[in-house]
Amino acid sequence: MNYVLKPFLSVALAGTVLASSPALAEEGMWTFDAFPAAQVKQDLGWTPERAWLDKVQASAVRLTGGCSASFVSDSGLILTNHHCVATCLFDNSKAGKDYLDAGYVADRRDLELKCPGQQAEVVTGIADVTKDVKAAIGSLTGEALTKARDAKIAELEKAGCADTEKMRCQVVTLFGGGQYKLYTYRKYSDVRLAWAPEDRAATFGGDPDNFNFPRYSLDASFLRAYENGKPVATPNHLKWTPRAPQEGEATFVVGNPGSTSRLFTTSQLAFEREVRLPVTVTTMSELRGRLVRAMEESPDHAREGLDMLNGIENSLKVYIGRQKALNDPAFTGTLAAKEADLKQRSAGNAAIGDPWAAVDKAVGAYRALYLPARFSTPTSDLYGYAETLVFAAEEREKPNGERLPGYTDSALPLTKKRLLDESPVYPWLDELTLEWSLSKAREYLGADDPDTKLLLDRESPEQLAKRLVEGSKLADPAYRQQLWDGGRAAIEASDDPMIRYALRLAPRQRALKKAIDEAYAGPLAAAAGKLADARFAAYGDKLYPDATFTLRISYGWVKGWDERGKPVPIATTLGGTFDRATGNPPFDVAPAFAAKKAAIDGSTTYDFVTTNDIIGGNSGSPVIDKDAGVIGAAFDGNIHSLGGNYGYDPSLNRTVVVSSAAVQEALETIYPAPALVKELAGK
Repeated sequence: MNYVLKPFLSVALAGTVLASSPALAEEGMWTFDAFPAAQVKQDLGWTPERAWLDKVQASAVRLTGGCSASFVSDSGLILTNHHCVATCLFDNSKAGKDYLDAGYVADRRDLELKCPGQQAEVVTGIADVTKDVKAAIGSLTGEALTKARDAKIAELEKAGCADTEKMRCQVVTLFGGGQYKLYTYRKYSDVRLAWAPEDRAATFGGDPDNFNFPRYSLDASFLRAYENGKPVATPNHLKWTPRAPQEGEATFVVGNPGSTSRLFTTSQLAFEREVRLPVTVTTMSELRGRLVRAMEESPDHAREGLDMLNGIENSLKVYIGRQKALNDPAFTGTLAAKEADLKQRSAGNAAIGDPWAAVDKAVGAYRALYLPARFSTPTSDLYGYAETLVFAAEEREKPNGERLPGYTDSALPLTKKRLLDESPVYPWLDELTLEWSLSKAREYLGADDPDTKLLLDRESPEQLAKRLVEGSKLADPAYRQQLWDGGRAAIEASDDPMIRYALRLAPRQRALKKAIDEAYAGPLAAAAGKLADARFAAYGDKLYPDATFTLRISYGWVKGWDERGKPVPIATTLGGTFDRATGNPPFDVAPAFAAKKAAIDGSTTYDFVTTNDIIGGNSGSPVIDKDAGVIGAAFDGNIHSLGGNYGYDPSLNRTVVVSSAAVQEALETIYPAPALVKELAGK
């Protein structure tokens, strides 16, 4: 799914089955340590053996940029989506060398491009630490609960991964606090780009075709993991299987779905519908307009703003879809009925009590804190660097268990990598996003609000953004390294205006976090644990948790659906691209496609659909068959799948996949990469 954005967050139509009750066939993003083998056997007549699951788990890759992927050779070659590497292409581009537009094929491995801020991670272990975390929480409430929980998590993560150069440990909260699992990862911090098609090949159809089908998109690319300057050895990898899918065949999607809200209560959904989504859609729409206008000013601006524009337009479609879902009475009625059923089953259980009332109270408190918290952190790459440096300088002086999330011993290596990796900052673009976020803060908080005055003092958003961006030296990674190494003393002595600004905002940001922990996060964590107990008591343990950007597996079939009374076919062909093309953007054929039209095998299956249950974060997930062969990479969902954030409808929700057969044809004919073809064949 096209849910990848660099500086922004990344989905809602009609879901009919919710995770508060036992999952039905095809529904579910299952953890590998709770794979529903019996249910799969019942639905498919076959279920994977443990060895199959272990191999697939060891081959699955999480990209810290927000995507999924998989190893597909024994030399660290990684299959993912083009939109998952777009920022890497963007970061390596410059005037006269636009890799995002033209694509990139590394003829030799020494020409593969480093991807700033990117890290590849493979799960090596999953341990249940629920008892440890819950024992630390005990009967605590409010901020005391969050502090005790976070301290225990930091302790468990540090103990689990002594070698932070090669390992990463992460305690994940499941069922809102009903379970805690310690995930151990083997990490690769040097990730490079090996092959990517032209942007238009991946984005053919643009926003009109996004979240729709039929599709004609080559949304695929290859990365490679390196260590000590050499490609890593990956004996555990999936078999590259460039064949057409068969209608009705079973498929598995393995990846890291980012976030779902299928366990939300009525009051949480009301907050989404009434507060968060309207603010997000309105402000992001304005940002899109500002960006489009600025990109028209010059060819350089058009190139430098494209990656961000693609992300904004994609997210807008997602959030508008969420709004539509939560404003559909039939859909929300289904949600309410599921909640009513759980309440009825839990009535009279003194151990559970009334967690719904606690959630209602917490959400009510959050309504007063949401806007100040949202707008107290301005949007800007340079400001992001400054905020990280300011908080890290203070947090690193504290004992590990007292630090904020993101600054603990287990999290610091990735925080540092993202801070110090060299990546271009375009002043006009940074100024635009900063000015926009400050103007929206003033609009939503009010000119006389204390937080607005803290943000702006006596300057206008335009004046402040210009002064901070033009005066900052934080675009230079050497300067960021100097401040990181110098710690608190260097930060406090810095005259960089962006650092001074981040220092000004930090006390208020800390105060808001404290207030939210006390009134919202703490009570919500306690209530969510009770809600999890209620679900397990009512429906047993055959449940899957909401998505948390951790490794999951879903199963389904290659299958179309009926749209307005007409069947939608399961697949498109490469040749169909030319039939759909109009010659005008976004339906203009990529130059290499046009040049190779006569040589392309037009009958090759291009994109296809399955019933697998996925969400944002699954972008790049391998779609595999019973033999653990990769027959495609998931890159999107159809328009109905936008409701997948809240529920799953097997009759309409579909995953959209670029086929391995199409990628193979591209590797051989359109964007030739003979070395990769040989590597994928195991030669």
